[in-house]
Order: sequence, then C-alpha cells, then structure tokens
Amino acid sequence: MLDPSSSEEESDEILEEESGKEALGSAAPGARLSPSRTSEGSAGGAGLGGAGAAAGAGGGGGAGAAGGAAGGLQPGSRAGGGRPSSPSPSVVSEKEKEELERLQKEEEERKKRLQLYVFVMRCIAYPFNAKQPTDMARRQQKISKQQLQTVKDRFQAFLNGETQIVADEAFMNAVQSYYEVFLKSDRVARMVQSGGCSANDSREVFKKHIEKRVRSLPEIDGLSKETVLSSWMAKFDAIYRGEEDPRKQQARMTASAASELILSKEQLYEMFQNILGIKKFEHQLLYNACQLDNPDEQAAQIRRELDGRLQMADQIARERKFPKFVSKEMENMYIEELKSSVNLLMANLESMPVSKGGEFKLQKLKRSHNASIIDMGEESENQLSKSDVVLSFSLEVVIMEVQGLKSLAPNRIVYCTMEVEGGEKLQTDQAEASKPTWGTQGDFSTTHALPAVKVKLFTESTGVLALEDKELGRVILHPTPNSPKQSEWHKMTVSKNCPDQDLKIKLAVRMDKPQNMKHSGYLWAIGKNVWKRWKKRFFVLVQVSQYTFAMCSYREKKAEPQELLQLDGYTVDYTDPQPGLEGGRAFFNAVKEGDTVIFASDDEQDRILWVQAMYRATGQSHKPVPPTQVQKLNAKGGNVPQLDAPISQFYADRAQKHGMDEFISSNPCNFDHASLFEMVQRLTLDHRLNDSYSCLGWFSPGQVFVLDEYCARNGVRGCHRHLCYLRDLLERAENGAMIDPTLLHYSFAFCASHVHGNSQQLHVYLSGLLPNTNSEGSKNPSQSEPEAKKDTKREFKKRKEPKIQSSQEPRRPDGIGTVTVEEKERFEEIKERLRVLLENQITHFRYCFPFGRPEGALKATLSLLERVLMKDIVTPVPQEEVKTVIRKCLEQAALVNYSRLSEYAKIEGKKREMYEHPVFCLASQVMDLTIQNVGRLITPAKKLEDTIRLAELVIEVLQQNEEHHAEAFAWWSDLMVEHAETFLSLFAVDMDAALEVQPPDTWDSFPLFQLLNDFLRTDYNLCNGKFHKHLQDLFAPLVVRYVDLMESSIAQSIHRGFERESWEPVNNGSGTSEDLFWKLDALQTFIRDLHWPEEEFGKHLEQRLKLMASDMIESCVKRTRIAFEVKLQKTSRSTDFRVPQSICTMFNVMVDAKAQSTKLCSMEMGQEHQYHSKIDELIEETVKEMITLLVAKFVTILEGVLAKLSRYDEGTLFSSFLSFTVKAASKYVDVPKPGMDVADAYVTFVRHSQDVLRDKVNEEMYIERLFDQWYNSSMNVICTWLTDRMDLQLHIYQLKTLIRMVKKTYRDFRLQGVLDSTLNSKTYETIRNRLTVEEATASVSEGGGLQGISMKDSDEEDEEDD
Repeated sequence: MLDPSSSEEESDEILEEESGKEALGSAAPGARLSPSRTSEGSAGGAGLGGAGAAAGAGGGGGAGAAGGAAGGLQPGSRAGGGRPSSPSPSVVSEKEKEELERLQKEEEERKKRLQLYVFVMRCIAYPFNAKQPTDMARRQQKISKQQLQTVKDRFQAFLNGETQIVADEAFMNAVQSYYEVFLKSDRVARMVQSGGCSANDSREVFKKHIEKRVRSLPEIDGLSKETVLSSWMAKFDAIYRGEEDPRKQQARMTASAASELILSKEQLYEMFQNILGIKKFEHQLLYNACQLDNPDEQAAQIRRELDGRLQMADQIARERKFPKFVSKEMENMYIEELKSSVNLLMANLESMPVSKGGEFKLQKLKRSHNASIIDMGEESENQLSKSDVVLSFSLEVVIMEVQGLKSLAPNRIVYCTMEVEGGEKLQTDQAEASKPTWGTQGDFSTTHALPAVKVKLFTESTGVLALEDKELGRVILHPTPNSPKQSEWHKMTVSKNCPDQDLKIKLAVRMDKPQNMKHSGYLWAIGKNVWKRWKKRFFVLVQVSQYTFAMCSYREKKAEPQELLQLDGYTVDYTDPQPGLEGGRAFFNAVKEGDTVIFASDDEQDRILWVQAMYRATGQSHKPVPPTQVQKLNAKGGNVPQLDAPISQFYADRAQKHGMDEFISSNPCNFDHASLFEMVQRLTLDHRLNDSYSCLGWFSPGQVFVLDEYCARNGVRGCHRHLCYLRDLLERAENGAMIDPTLLHYSFAFCASHVHGNSQQLHVYLSGLLPNTNSEGSKNPSQSEPEAKKDTKREFKKRKEPKIQSSQEPRRPDGIGTVTVEEKERFEEIKERLRVLLENQITHFRYCFPFGRPEGALKATLSLLERVLMKDIVTPVPQEEVKTVIRKCLEQAALVNYSRLSEYAKIEGKKREMYEHPVFCLASQVMDLTIQNVGRLITPAKKLEDTIRLAELVIEVLQQNEEHHAEAFAWWSDLMVEHAETFLSLFAVDMDAALEVQPPDTWDSFPLFQLLNDFLRTDYNLCNGKFHKHLQDLFAPLVVRYVDLMESSIAQSIHRGFERESWEPVNNGSGTSEDLFWKLDALQTFIRDLHWPEEEFGKHLEQRLKLMASDMIESCVKRTRIAFEVKLQKTSRSTDFRVPQSICTMFNVMVDAKAQSTKLCSMEMGQEHQYHSKIDELIEETVKEMITLLVAKFVTILEGVLAKLSRYDEGTLFSSFLSFTVKAASKYVDVPKPGMDVADAYVTFVRHSQDVLRDKVNEEMYIERLFDQWYNSSMNVICTWLTDRMDLQLHIYQLKTLIRMVKKTYRDFRLQGVLDSTLNSKTYETIRNRLTVEEATASVSEGGGLQGISMKDSDEEDEEDD
C-alpha cells in the first residue's frame, strides 16, 4: 500500500490549477449541469469529479481520472464557466430527467459509501475492542468453471494414456469411474457455480470412492492396503496437478493462506476500498485528513464519539424518543444498556496502552472498584496529584569539536565532560589542542522536564603539584523536546585564567519525547485556580491514561510539575487577544463551568498545535477552527504552497477543497449505524463470496475483525447484526449459493436467544453445537463441520467473554435485555424464511449437498431445522413434530428424485458405455443427449429394456443415498427407509405398466427381478419391505408358470431324445442325457440365482425342482435300461462278439446320472434326502441289472464255446468217429492234430471286451464289479461243465482248449485288477485240480500229446501270450 502522504507532491503541483478552476467555476454559481455532459467528466466538472479529473491530469494516475469521470452533483458544486448553457426545463426530455435522477442517486450512494468508509477506516486505524482471530479454520481455494474443465481434461488425458503416470488396471478403473460419476456430474458443475466446491472436496470424494475398491482387493503379502491407498492418492494428486510444479503451488497456497489468516492495516484498507468502491486518491485524501497515522488523534476521536453517545442517551431519556419495544418496561433498561455499552467501551479504551508499540507503561488512574466510568469528573475520587504525573526523558549529548584554542600548545591534551543536573558525569576521549574533535555521544535519562545540561572543557595540568585539570570553559543548555536536533555552535563561558576568550563548542542535544507527553512548549497563562499570575511558563500536556490528561507547568531542574490542570470537562478554543495582558501574541483558552484559563503563544503555528493537542485531550465535540487562513500560496506564483500551519491543517484544507470535509467532520452519533452496518456487511459478504476461497458464507478474519470493531464502536446491536447477516445469507442461499448451515445455526441461535432471553440455556446449547476441533480441522465425536465449528466457537467466545464482566449476569448473549418490535418481527420473518429454505434443502438434499459435500452440511441442516422448529430457546420441540416435517420433506424428495430420474431415463446418451459404470450422479449425463421414441410406438421389448435401465438408476440412487447421506439421517433412519420405499413405489408404477404390456409366456423380465431382488435382499431395511413384497407378488406367478413349462419341455425332450438316440458318446454320456442334465442344472441355477427372499416359497421352489430332477433322471435311467437290453439282444452270441460303443455310453449315462443326482436331487436340509436316496437306489439297481445282462451275454458266448467242446466227449458217436479216422489215416500220412482256434477266439473275445469296457466306461467301480461277476460266472460255467463230465475222461482237444482258456482267463482278469481272493476261489481250485489230473492222465496215455500245454506256469507260455 502507498504511504498515505504519497499523493502530496502531485497534489501540490496542481493546487494552483485547482484554485484557478474554482475561480472559473464561481462565475456561474446557479448554472445547471447537463447529465450527459456531467457523466463525460469534462474539464469543467464540478465538485469531486472536477477535482478528480484535475488530479488525474496532474499525474495522479487513473484514480484521479476515474474520479473526474464518475463525479456527480454535490451540494455547493459549481458549473464550469466554459460549459455551454443547459436547455430550459421545458425542453428537457424524460430521458434526461431519468438520467439526472440516476446520477443523483449514484451521487447519494457514493456519498454514503464515502461516509461509511470514513467510519471503517477509523475502526481499522485504532481498534480497541476486537482483534483479528487467529484460530479460524483455513478455507480452501474454490474451483472455478475453467479450473473444473482443466481438471476434466487432465483426467481424460490420463485415461487416454497421454501422461507419463504409470498405473495398473484397478487404478485405471477407479479413475474412470471417478471421471464419469463425479467430474462429469451436473451436480458438481452446480456446486462449482455455487462457490462451494474446493480441490479438497474433489480429493476427499476420490479417497472415499477408492476405499471400498481397495478393501475389496485380495490381500497381497508384503503390500498393505494402506500402502495401496497412499500410492493411489499420490497418483491422483499428480493427475489433478498436471504439469504444474508442486513447489510453486505450495508457495502460492502458503502465501494465500497467510493472507487468509491475518491482514495488515494496509491490506484491510485496500480490501474495504474494493468492497465500498472507494478510489485510491479518495482514500489518500481521507487518510491524511483524518490523521489515521496519528494514534492520539484517533484516541481523541473515540473519546469524542463516546461522549456524544452518552449525550445522545441523555437526550433520548429526556425526550422519551425510544424505539418501539415489545414491553414498555424496557425503555428505562434501554438507557441503562446504552450507558453500559459506552462504559464498556470506555473501559476497553482505558485498558489500551497510551501509544501502541511503546515500552513505557503509564500509571493508571486510580478509581474504586464500583466507580462508574461516567463519573470520572468527580473531584473527590479522580483528582490528580503531582505524584501521578511521571515523565521520563532520554537525552543524547554529542560533542563534536571546539574552536578558539590558540593559547595552548598544539600537543596539549584537552577533553570535555558532560552531565545532566542531578545525574552522572561522562567524559570524552582525549585530543590534542591542535585538533580538538571528538564525536563522542553521552546518553542520559532524567525526570526533569527542563533539565540543565553542563558541558565543560578541560586541559591536563602540567604542574607537578597540580591536583586537578584546568577548566578552560563551560556551557549550560536547557533543552526541550522541541529543541533542534542537529548540532550547533555554542559560545562557552571562559574561565578567569584562560587567555582564549572566544571559545566555541559544537554539540547536539537531543531530548526525546516520552509516550505520555503529547505536547510541550513555553506559554503565557493565567487562571482562576492555577497560574494566577500572567507569566510565561514551560508547559507539558501529559496523558495519564486514555481518559485523563493534565496541563502541567515545570520549572528548571524539577521532576514534579509546579502546578497542573486536569483537563476533564474543559473545552479549548481560539480567542481574541485579551486587553490588559502584555506578553504573547496568539491567544486561546480552556473553559469549564466556573473556571477559565487563558493561554497565549508567541506565534500562530504554535497556537494551532497547542489547540489541536488540547482538543484531542479534552474529548470535546466542538472542533476549534482557526480564525485565519493558514495556508498561503507563494507570492511568486510557484506551485509549492508556503505553510505556516501544521501539515494536518494542510491535509484538512485539501480534503475540504475536494469535498471530503463533510465526511471527515461529520458526527458519528448523528448517523443511523444500523443501516450503515447493514450496508457494509452486505457488501462485505458479496466481496467474500466472490473471492478465491470456498468460504460458504464465513467472513475472513480481517473482515470479522473490522465488522466486530464497527459494531462495538458504533453501538450496533448484536441481534440486528445477525438478523441482517441471516437475511443476506438467506438471499444468497435462495439464489443458489452454497451457505454453511452451521453458520446459519449460530446466527439464528444468537437471535433466538436475544428475542427469547435465557442466555444460560444458550450457553449450554451452543456449547453442544460447537465442540472442540483439533488443529487440522478434524472432527471430534459429533461429526459436524470442522471449519464452521472453529469459526462459531471463536465468535461465541468473543461474545460470551467481554473484557469487563458486569456485576449482574446479562440475560442475553450480548448483554442486551431490550427487544425491539422490529427485531422480533424481523426474527419471525427470517425464521419462517429459514424454515422454508431448510425444508427445501432437505427435499433436494441430493442436489443441495451432492456427494455429501460440504462435509457434515446435511447433518447440520437437520440440526438447524430442529432448532428453528422450537418455539423458544428453552422448550424443546416434540420429536414427533420434527419427524413429521422431515417425513414430509423426504416424501417430496422421493418425488423430486424420481421425477428427475425418470426424465433422464427417457434420454439416450451418445455412448452406451456410460450405463456400465456406477452412476453416482444421474443427471450429469443428460448433456448432448437426444430424446428417443418420440412420435412412434414403443415396443414391449424396448419398454422392458428402458425399465431395466431405470431400475439400475433407481438402485444407484438408493446406494448413493446410503453412502453419502445416511449418516446425516442417522437419527431419522426409519424416515430414510420410508423415503426409499416411497421412491421405489413411484418406480413400481412404471414397472407394473411395462410388465403389463409384455406378451404372455415370455421370460425377458426375469433380469429385472434379479437386478432389484439382488439389491433389496442385501439391504437390511428394504428386504421384505413393501416394494419387495410387491415385487415378489408380481413375479411369483411368472416363476411358477416358467417352472411348469420347463418341466413339460424337459419331459418332452426326454421322450423325443431317447426315441432318436444313437448312443454316440457326448461328454460324459449321450446327447439326450447331456441335454437333460444341462436343462435341469440351468433351471435350478436360474431359480437359485433369483434368490427368492420369502423362505417358504423359496423352499417350495427348491423342493419342486429337486423332485422334478428326480423324476426326470428316473425316466432317463429307465429308458437307458430298456435300450441297453434291446441292444444286447441284437448282438452276436459267438466269440465274434465285440462290446459296442453304445453299451459303454449307456453305462456312462448311468454314471453321469448318479453324479448329477447328487447335485440336482439332494436337498440342503439333512432330513430331506428322500429324492436323492430314491434315485440312487434306482440307479444302483439298474446298473446291477445292466451288469447282470452283460455278464449273461458273456456267459452265453462261453457256453457256446463249451458246446463245441462237448462234441469231443468220450462215448459219443462224433468222438468215436473222429478218433478212428485219425488213427487209420495216421498210418499212411502225417495227419495234423486239432488246433487251438476255439480257445484263441475266446481269449481274444475276453481281452477285447475287457479293454473296451476299461477304456470306455467312466466308472471304475462298475468295471471292477462287472469283471468280478464275469470271472465268477465264467468259472462257474466251466466248473459245471466239468462236473457234468466227472465220470468221463476229457478228450485231449478238450483238455488243451480248457487249459488254455482257464489259464488265459485267470491271467487276464488278474491283469485287469481282479483281486486274488476272487481269482483263487473254490470254483477255480476245483477246475485247476480237475484239469491237472486230466493233464497227468493224458500225458501217460498219449505220451506227450498235449504239445507243451500244461496247467503249470512256464516262461514259454508267457512268451506265447505275448
């Protein structure tokens, strides 16, 4: 900020030009200004406008030019002489009249703002009630529309892979979801427009968004989920920041945060210039004219204001001009409150140090504990004594050099001593007489107002017997604080024996003025009680305390004043020379009832300075005006004015010349500060809401400080202040601005406590409203807004702890017990407006508090609504009443939310992918979409598709409510459940309409049920609720119908399938069985995925499906059994038989049926296994039958082989014929003996059958069972055949064949895994023994006719087998 006097030089340059213009303007005092020309700011502009234009032309910059352009009409303004005449009133158009009226209104508004700025400047310059708070929460920088678009572009670039940030798929999905549901949200755009969105909000939403995702990720060894969260947040910050240097951003944030916390006076002046629209040069004029850099002048101004307020209170009491109160008894209380408030201000002022920044502490004025500050004039209590006036001066004596030492030898040593009367003596360094220079400084302190400073010059004595050095000369000075500070030559008083009679010494004596010394100098004075002789004395104006000043006269070498005059109650003014008093040229006096003291100075400037100082000290309302013009221009016509008056008078004259005098000299007591404060608070709020911080309506610390000081200094009632604040906040909130409900809560509670009283209850109430917060703004248990709580806590603490506590506890928070009718009416009006606003915000909670931001705002809104519904501050509102209001709001909210949702659901987006993401903000995707299905018929399928999409959005809305808003409604959770049911009931209407038009026996609507049911069954509050039951009632008939049709369809497919079955292997069975089992499993999976919520009906569906599966599998098993038997009957009975693939497939069907029955036919309940056990038994029985049939087939083939061998039985015709023929022929030729073709064919058949069954049948247990039964049956058949021939000897061919068949069968079945216990059965042992015996008999009779075939194991046979 520029120094307030920075415009002095440029203003000095144009003084002559300005005076010339004034002379020119005086030529036409009655001329009328044309509005159009006035607005142009021409050279002949009047008043402030003309002066501003001149200042701008003189080099003052744009401010002066702007002042000239904006200058309008002012009282006493004069039209420029060079301006053409205005048209007569008869020809002035209506447009010009309107323009003139507009200019007049603008001029009145400008004057009002200038006057208001004067009051604000004084509050900033000398605050004595408020301080800038340092404990307010730090406000975050708000996001603008351009910044939001920039952030969107950065995230889009990341998703497109255009950045260097490395990320995995999970993080990419999280960012994609965040981009779609938050950044592109229409609600976020509105939040940005309302000024309530900060970068911190964006970060917190993303953090909350990813916490669920990270928690759902699987655990990874060595990588905690906290580390993943930190990494993701760091990447988010990198994306959000873009290419900006984080160090620069941090530096900017630090600087802005510092300016947010504390502001200098220059910054406060500049802020309120912007708020009130004050130009820079206007500020400089007012600053200098008001002497804002002079704390004494400001303290005096405060004393005058407070005295004026006391007089105004007395005048109100005398004239009975009271505001209209709610009770007549409050009128007397009102006077007491006015005086008490002034007393408090006086006490605050009294507690201030006399001059800020000084180390000197004044001795306070002694008064009794119960003495009223108004009664300060009581002589008995407040009379000053001489000992109360204590002054302490610091002196600096600097000795430079001495001239005139001619008689001393050049090498003689000289030095000086210096002392202050009554103090210690100091000595300079030694110097030679040829060059007696020192530059030595001595520092002294004294309590004498007129001290005597002695400086002596010595030379060292050369005599042997000399005891002391020789004094050459001395000088005695009597400095005052007004004495010159620079070094001067003084003639010394020479000693008697010194030949040098013209000694001079150059020295400087600087006497600093103490903080409590306001002025000093020599005056002539005479009074009635003091200074009874007209005599010239040295006077000092001393400030003992903020309200006590004394005019003291001092003699030389005295610490206490000789006489003093306490200035309480005196009025100072200029006066004419008094006849009969000789001495003094410029007279002034101090007058009080019964006393008059006349003073006179030797020159006019000194008189003006004395009068100004005493005017500040007396606190009088009348401002003395010097009788003569003290500012004269240079007679030579120069631009620099010659001043014979103080600079403050020069600035006052300049201000008067620019039309500012009326604002400076106006009496603050004559203004309606309530309306002025209302104006400045409204403008400050507008400025605050338009700055770069997301303030939510909270003022900055500097603004709070100025407004607090203004209210205290000018007596603005606290209730009026908060009522105006509430009204302004409500207007902004109603127009879409984001306002913190905690701020509304505090101001409302303050006003309510004022209107209804009961400050004790308010203290308890607000203590609960404003809990403590830590340094980071984090929440303690109550989960309310940290920033708001800090601010309100500070504000409340300031209100509840005044600097001086009265003996009687106030009945209201600001100590004001009176309530005006206007306050009560305005409070009721605001209360109603606030109630409507809160209900509207609760109704639109999704859009007023999107994504739960600002944090805790919705919860604070509900708390405030409960407070607003209270009749007074004591009686709590019944909970049912609050519940009724909130229920009504949430019912309307359901309608609002569904209306917007249904509108959105009718709109088709450009990209179908947007519906695949969780839609946290449903209205954000409405942009750039086109209305579909308009003017043409919507098909049932399309309507169902739209309904399913609408159901997805409905679920997402309810999930959002639970995630972002459920915590705020924790006390009213049942109402949120009702809200959800109401919301779903609205959707049910559209859902029912869509289902009604669907054709019968179509199942496309089941995904709709699954979607809704999967959400509802997991919600504890909505599960089996009204809508859920409606959904079940709607779909239960469809499910039953679907199961019926599926059962019929499956039964038909079994019948048709087995009729056409080729028994080719398909997976684990045949084509028909696979189709059957897939259908049964799909049906059960579908019904199971429905997750039917009603337990009884769900159990019924399960039982029915299990029974259906059991019946279908039973039918499949039976049909397979029949087909198996038919297939075996059609096969060959010889050893050419090969087990067909279809036989194995049928076995596999049984295996698969058993496996599927375990899954499809078993109930979860332990006592209900009847379906499973029944089908298991059937499958087991069928498998046994199939094994028996197959083994019977194998036995039939074996019996056929044995039948062939029966032809060689001993005693038969065929056997005798064969034996005779062979013997007869063997005599002539070599006849080949019977071969092993039959045995080999049988062995090949067995092996092939075993291999096919082992390879094609999927169940090992069935194979083992089959092989066991096959082996036993084969051995039994052979054993029976041998038993039938017990009495016969086997033919050699029979023996060889049987031995080969038995041995190979035994070995093959052993290789297939048949147990030894089965292989070595009694039947086998019988067969083995018989064949062994037959083998022995044949070897004896035939003589080796077995050709190596034996029952004994041998390597040769093993090789043959191979």
